[in-house]
Amino acid sequence: MEPTLYFHLELKDWAVIFATLLGPILAVQAQKAVEAFRERQVRKARLFEQLMATRAARLSPEHVRALNMIDLVFYGKRTLGISHRSGREQRVIDAWKEYLDHLNTKAQDGQLALWGAQGDELFTNILFAIAQDLGYTFDRVQLKRGAYSPIAHGEIEEEQNELRKATLSLVTGKHALKMNVVGFPIDQEALQANKTAIQNVGKALESGVLQVEVVERE
Repeated sequence: MEPTLYFHLELKDWAVIFATLLGPILAVQAQKAVEAFRERQVRKARLFEQLMATRAARLSPEHVRALNMIDLVFYGKRTLGISHRSGREQRVIDAWKEYLDHLNTKAQDGQLALWGAQGDELFTNILFAIAQDLGYTFDRVQLKRGAYSPIAHGEIEEEQNELRKATLSLVTGKHALKMNVVGFPIDQEALQANKTAIQNVGKALESGVLQVEVVERE
C-alpha cells in the first residue's frame, strides 16, 4: 500500500518540517515562561525576606513598603491578556486584605492590647501564606515568636512616638508649654536708682515736705 502524499510529501515528512520550523519558536517561548516564573519567585522571596527582617519593627518605612507591594508581587500572571492567580497567591492576597482592614480600624479605648494581639495573628497569617507559596516549612509559632528586637530599640521607638505626639500637641495648640520661671536678669544700676527714689519719696512723706522741680525742655 502506497503512502498518502500531500503536495508530493508524506505525512511524516510534513511533521518533520513543522517540527523544524516550530521547534525554535516553542523553545524561545518556553524559555521566556521559565524566566518569567523565576522572576516572580525572586520578587516573592525578596518581599518575604523584607517582611521577616522587619517583623519586629512594623513602623519602619521598609516594613510598610513591603506590605504595600503584596498586591503587585502576588498579582499573578497574565496570559494573552487574561490574569491568572494561583490558590496560594490568592490566600496571600486575602490575608493581606484582612490585615489591612485591621490596620485601618482604630483601637477602642482600653482595648489597645487586644487590638495589638489581633494584629499579630493577622500578620502571622500573611507570613504563613507567603511561606507556603514559596515552599518554606515555617510553622506559625516560629513566624510569630521567632523575631528578635533589642529592648533598647523598643524604648527608642516608643520615646520617638511620644515626642512626635507631644510636638504635634504643642504645634496645634492643644496643650501649652509649662514654664517654671526661676528668675529674670536684673540691671543693678537700675535697681539701685529705684531704691534711692523710693527712699527719697519715703523721707519726703515723713517730713511732710515734697519738693517738685519742673524743668522746661526745648
